[in-house]
Amino acid sequence: MDADSYGAPSMTKPNRETILAVLEYDEPLVDGKEPDAHLLSASAAFNRVKRGGLIAFFVYGTGYAVTYLSQLFVARTIGASDYGIFAYVSAWAMVLIYASTLGFDVALLRFVPVYRARRAWSLLQGVIGYARRRVAVVGTVLVIGAVVIVLYWAPADNLVLAFFIGLAAVPVVALLRVQCAVLRAEGAVVASLVPDRIVREGSLIVLVAIGTMILGYNITAAGALAAALSGALVGLLLAYYAGRNYRLLPRDDIEPEYDVAAWRSATLPLMIAGVAEVLLNRTGVIILGWLGDTTAAGVYSLAFNIALIVTLPRIAANALFAPTVSGLHSVGDLQTMQALVARTATWTLCGGGCIAAIMFALATPLMTSFGPEYGDGVLPLRVLLIAQVIAMGAGSQLYLMTMTGHEPSAAALLVCAAGMNMITSIVLVYCFGLLGAAVGTAGILLAWNAAMGYWIWRRLNLLPGILCIRKFVPKS
Repeated sequence: MDADSYGAPSMTKPNRETILAVLEYDEPLVDGKEPDAHLLSASAAFNRVKRGGLIAFFVYGTGYAVTYLSQLFVARTIGASDYGIFAYVSAWAMVLIYASTLGFDVALLRFVPVYRARRAWSLLQGVIGYARRRVAVVGTVLVIGAVVIVLYWAPADNLVLAFFIGLAAVPVVALLRVQCAVLRAEGAVVASLVPDRIVREGSLIVLVAIGTMILGYNITAAGALAAALSGALVGLLLAYYAGRNYRLLPRDDIEPEYDVAAWRSATLPLMIAGVAEVLLNRTGVIILGWLGDTTAAGVYSLAFNIALIVTLPRIAANALFAPTVSGLHSVGDLQTMQALVARTATWTLCGGGCIAAIMFALATPLMTSFGPEYGDGVLPLRVLLIAQVIAMGAGSQLYLMTMTGHEPSAAALLVCAAGMNMITSIVLVYCFGLLGAAVGTAGILLAWNAAMGYWIWRRLNLLPGILCIRKFVPKS
């Protein structure tokens, strides 16, 4: 699928002025002369991603610290059994959240930069409004359907109440993610990350602390989920407030234009990919909880979430990597994309490897800090850390596929990976419990990244991750 299918004016060859506008290039000329166009734009692209990535790294790092503290506080406050229910319900809610976003939390990172670069203001106005309305409606419908299923299923009373509260957060968090995607596509890195990554998790700590330490309540899984819902509402309000301070459009009286067919063709595979990805990540929690071992589900959820800290450098770089790749693809600059992929993958691998080495050594105190019953998660954590570091060397392959118009292929690979993970994990969890869940997820994670790398090499003519560092990166 090429860029022209997104309702933007046709462009048959790269235009240097457009490339520099997309990358917001601001470096001075050397000796009054312009360097090679590809070298200049490659340097501009990486510098933009690096600057935004460093800011995002700090914000994401703070967010992960807040998340760790919130999980630590909640786990120790409500106990391993209730925390397992909290994690199990949250895993199912996250699946519905990704379905509710309809893929717009990723698609906007592609549409917004392209429409801005081509000054298609009416389409820009249309896609933002369309995304918000559809996400709100679909999220509400999914929640109603899920509530009916829970009532029919009739689980234990503590699970019913927890599910009702957890499901109520689905449309709220989905709208929050879409609004943060709009801010992120504009380049407002801090404003796009703080409401979701810091405020939402920070509110969980504050509200649970108030309930237990000041009001003297005995907080259960349902109470913790209610606090999480309140934090999501606060984050959503803050995100909309931040949006008022960043003007994507040159004026307010622009009439929206709707290219619904193009948006749907892009967002459907993105939605499928998003749901498949969260299933890939949460399969262990869902299977353990479904088998009735909610305590083990909570332990595995903690181990998996801690292992995700290794991906912090890549997540931070993606804050501007995704819209930058979208802009470069819209003008056909393959050489600059290759250089950007190589440099970004190298930087994120080094950062992730350092984090993983520290966490591998500190796995035991990290897990037992939540309580002695969480010590069973040490070995699964180490397995997941090794897999995440290896996968980091491949770079941001999923974004590379989705930002270049290959959402259907990305979704197909993710669905295959999620399906294989479900089958593999069921067998391994039955045989080895927590460790089996970790081994299954780790193996499928590596296989999925290998499949994406092969696809990118054959279809995009790009070498994935650090494989291209020597051959394609121009000298600075």
